[in-house]
Amino acid sequence: MNAIISASELASELTGENPPVLLDVRWQLSLAKSAGEPPFDGRAAYEAGHIPGAVYVDLDRELASAPGTHGRHPLPDLAEFGAAMRRSGVSSGTPVVVYDGGQCWAAARAWWLLRWTGHPDVRVLDGGLPTWEGPLETAVRTPAEGDFEPTPAATGLLDADGAAALARSGLLLDARAGERYRGEVEPIDRVGGHIPGAVSAPTNENVGSDGRFLPAEELADRFKSLGVSEGTEIGVYCGSGVSAAHQVLALAAAGIPAALYVGSWSEWSSDPSRAVAVGPDPQ
Repeated sequence: MNAIISASELASELTGENPPVLLDVRWQLSLAKSAGEPPFDGRAAYEAGHIPGAVYVDLDRELASAPGTHGRHPLPDLAEFGAAMRRSGVSSGTPVVVYDGGQCWAAARAWWLLRWTGHPDVRVLDGGLPTWEGPLETAVRTPAEGDFEPTPAATGLLDADGAAALARSGLLLDARAGERYRGEVEPIDRVGGHIPGAVSAPTNENVGSDGRFLPAEELADRFKSLGVSEGTEIGVYCGSGVSAAHQVLALAAAGIPAALYVGSWSEWSSDPSRAVAVGPDPQ
């Protein structure tokens, strides 16, 4: 199943016999608080206009638990996540399409969580809301309760020790910007640098100038150049397990399975006992 859907395909499916449940997950990584500015308000953006029928999902509250020793966006409590998805109308037998404001990071986080917990049919709107050419609505709908019960998979999730091991035995991709990987700047976390052995693979190189994902063949070539080969076990991390989900999505679009280290650098770097590498070399 393709993990990505175009706006034209979505418009067609919304008028079909089995329309998807639509989740609006607008969110932004914001440093506004440190600058004294109000943070981005995804719910306000949703209420100002969204694709008709969409339900707002809050990444910080429903797709993650509170920040702490396991990072800025740890896994949510699965019972609470399941309840949030059911409130949003998600059922196991109904397709789901997730979108955000265009970056597709937050949408990918929702996609990954639903897929990892057993939903069989979840896709991300390629390019997000800016690609939608149909009307928007401001009405806040209350959908019929869904029946989705999350059942986490035995694979697809890494912890810190698993990420460290994979960096030695397989391929661990760092989805952050190159300057953060190299440790030249670190605007958020305790220390800059990367997990020893990880390979720099900035998420923004998964998309073209229009913000849409590259074709599957080009994505496959990109990941091959980074060290992906048949039989390679792959993991991805970022700052807090959000943009890395975008990388896992891009890999899936290229037909390549990968695991997500949800705690990511925000968890890894919080522990002074863990090794940190700097510079362009993985080690």
